Amino acid sequence: MHALFEEAGKFLAGRILSEAESSAQIELDSGKRVKVKGAHILLKFEKPAPADLVREAQSVAAEIELPLAWEFAPEEEFGFADLARDYFSANATLAQQAGALFALYEAPHYFRRAGKGRFKKAPAEILQQALAAIEKKKAILAQIDEWAAALGRGECPQPIREQLYKILFKPDKNAPEYKAVVEASRATHKAPLDLLQQAGAIDSPYQFHWKRFLFENFPKGTGFPAVTAPQPPEDLPLAPVQAYSIDDSQTTEIDDALSVQGLGTGTVTLGIHIAAPGLAIVPGTPLDQLGRNRLSTVYMPGYKITMLPDEVVRIYTLDEGRANPAVSLYVTINEETLEITGTETKLERVPVAVNLRHDQLDHIVTEEWLSDPSVQVQNTPQPLLERREQLSFLHRLAKSLKAQREVVRGKPETFNRPDYNFRLSAARPPEGANTPSGGSAANAVASVGAGKSGNDGAEPTGREQVSITTRKRGAPLDLIVAEAAIVANSSWGQLLAEHGVPGIYRSQASLAPGVKVRMGTKALPHAGIGVKSYAWATSPLRRYVDLVNQWQIIACVRHGKTAALAAPFKPKDADLFSIISSFDGAYSAYNGYQAGMERFWTLQYLQQNEVTDIEATVFKEGPAGSFLVRADALPLVLPVLGAQNLPRGARVRVKLGEIDEITLDISGTVLERLDDPQDASDDGPVDEPEGDDDEAVAGPIAIAVDVNEAEAAGTDNRAP
Repeated sequence: MHALFEEAGKFLAGRILSEAESSAQIELDSGKRVKVKGAHILLKFEKPAPADLVREAQSVAAEIELPLAWEFAPEEEFGFADLARDYFSANATLAQQAGALFALYEAPHYFRRAGKGRFKKAPAEILQQALAAIEKKKAILAQIDEWAAALGRGECPQPIREQLYKILFKPDKNAPEYKAVVEASRATHKAPLDLLQQAGAIDSPYQFHWKRFLFENFPKGTGFPAVTAPQPPEDLPLAPVQAYSIDDSQTTEIDDALSVQGLGTGTVTLGIHIAAPGLAIVPGTPLDQLGRNRLSTVYMPGYKITMLPDEVVRIYTLDEGRANPAVSLYVTINEETLEITGTETKLERVPVAVNLRHDQLDHIVTEEWLSDPSVQVQNTPQPLLERREQLSFLHRLAKSLKAQREVVRGKPETFNRPDYNFRLSAARPPEGANTPSGGSAANAVASVGAGKSGNDGAEPTGREQVSITTRKRGAPLDLIVAEAAIVANSSWGQLLAEHGVPGIYRSQASLAPGVKVRMGTKALPHAGIGVKSYAWATSPLRRYVDLVNQWQIIACVRHGKTAALAAPFKPKDADLFSIISSFDGAYSAYNGYQAGMERFWTLQYLQQNEVTDIEATVFKEGPAGSFLVRADALPLVLPVLGAQNLPRGARVRVKLGEIDEITLDISGTVLERLDDPQDASDDGPVDEPEGDDDEAVAGPIAIAVDVNEAEAAGTDNRAP
């Protein structure tokens, strides 16, 4: 005796070995013996053999017309054998009964299951919906096949082009566009990014990076909704100073300016004046929400996305020729010893006499020029000459402040590498400009510049000519501004702590390896800078945490000992922790994009100037047996082969390999060693400005297309 039974959603047949009241032992054709509940046995039969019955039943099931069977089926619940007798004949064969069972089981849109071997026909309206869904699914599958075939031919269907960044980075794995890319990748044995690039889905490498960044960080675009720019309070007193800012030529968000009073009297007052949008922007308003959503200005070569609308920036930026609202820290200094004897914070309007641009003045304002009044430089601007004595004092003060911080740090700050600045232009530079002799970048950087990349109002296209300029860290003007900012941020951090007003601080427990800078609401020491506390507060036009801290500082100035009650953010305010968390993520993403775009334009520079080899310094072991080198004259880190036996700090000439503008990947091969092996030594750790990260080698783009779902066989290094 044989039996057909259901087990775990499958129909099996075998020989009955024994039967009990509620179960049976059945041997399958494979020899495996299973215990089957009596309720699961659907048919018992002597002939044919189990395998033959299953085979014949499957053939019968394939021939059953489901719409006709649905018409034959009764309205009430029925068994599969009942339908077989209605559909075929009253003497339906065993194979026909089993075939009806298989057909009913595989057609849930026509018949719902009501028990083992029992069914009930679906209502007509439900059936029509199910059939429509099936047809839709068939059409989608056909569309997927069509799109996959087009991709395989090197053509990109428009729906896939429109969903490109979603497919690559945040895919809906049930979407037909995603499935088409997976299928085409499997069929062509190509990595998804290569496949899409060859199909023309990517307009240009630059647009790929730009649109990816917008997709991930600005999905609604970078424009601002219409807002009314709030005007500053009219009752602010006018400060009796003539301040000046020191920034890059392309800086439009001028946050800070300086003033000096009392030179020659023995007591000097340094004014550190910070733009004060916090005097008018109110927490919780739509304008505040705009800043909180963006959290920071995004910088990149040739362009920037501002945190606040231009009309707001124009009101509060410290432009020359007008009195601007400011939060001012006045620092009283002993002119002879340079000891700070007191500080005072005021809310006022500060006349800004001039905006000095250090990329235009660094070659004039040298240590020699500042220390020796007899040194004259041709074409020195008059505003600079008028402030020579003040700048000389400020530079002397800055060096003293830096030395004091280094005592606290326990070691001196050493910035071995320069800052790099990028300038983009539509026209090609004059023949020979910034172009290394013999195709080498050893002396490629020609002019001096500094500061964040500017914004001329138009997005770059990726085809601009790029020039890369350098500025040595710690140049006099840079040192003056940096030390003034540290004084302000540390002083205001202490002010908040003394008044019991929470702020957003940056702290570092020690300079031990692996101890990172962290953000929090407590006034903790910052070992990297060498101060008791450090609260970012000097860039409120371009960093949201600075704006938050400015609100808290303003409360301290206006309310004194009761500031904790009046400040917008109270102790242990959950909003502060939320801001810190959001800012950390956004700031890291923005800095990562800036670093990526600087690498992109560095690679463009190599190609535009036909640079084939560079001079570089070995600094650590890299991936897959390679070593990492840092270019001596460009902001470029890359892996090289042939440096296995070279120590850290060895200088080498490197032949450059192929450039991949999508992954931002480039590698090289060591041609020769340039320094004397006897002179090479480990150059030790390099201090970075607070908040900066070391350059990283651009790795493979992290694509979210899981081609393994379709058993893709691509081996390209860009495959996920």
